[in-house]
Amino acid sequence: MHLPAPFLTDRAAVEDAHALIRMHGEEAGFAAAARAEQYRVLGNHVHFARWRQIERLITYLAAEDVLDTVH
Repeated sequence: MHLPAPFLTDRAAVEDAHALIRMHGEEAGFAAAARAEQYRVLGNHVHFARWRQIERLITYLAAEDVLDTVH
């Protein structure tokens, strides 16, 4: 399985992903997707893209396989 690592602009994205995982557990990716959708509906493409990347990060962290080079 090839899942590219998400692009993160700042540490706050990682902290937001961690908070969603802590609050929603396995449903955290859906919570991030819902937030992204809310911003898309509002026409705020910057926050839409940010929450989509957080959703991808949550998916990346949830994978049980090694997805990239291990150092």
